[in-house]
Amino acid sequence: MAKRGPDTHHVVPNREGGWDVKRGGASRASSHHETKQSAIDSGRDLSRRQGTEFRIHNKDGRIASSDSHGRDPHPPKG
Repeated sequence: MAKRGPDTHHVVPNREGGWDVKRGGASRASSHHETKQSAIDSGRDLSRRQGTEFRIHNKDGRIASSDSHGRDPHPPKG
């Protein structure tokens, strides 16, 4: 199961339309965007600044991709 705590940011679909950027575990969105790409751009910037894991979800809520911008518990070797 994907980590969904304060060390993550997520781009998720909003039930009323558009896309939200949310901190893991938060009930309110950090920001709301009309397009998924706008939410991704904003969320990625926020995640980089705060050193969090970044998860991008599909319309169905499943994680489509993920980036690490900080405390990666399993960094690549080499």
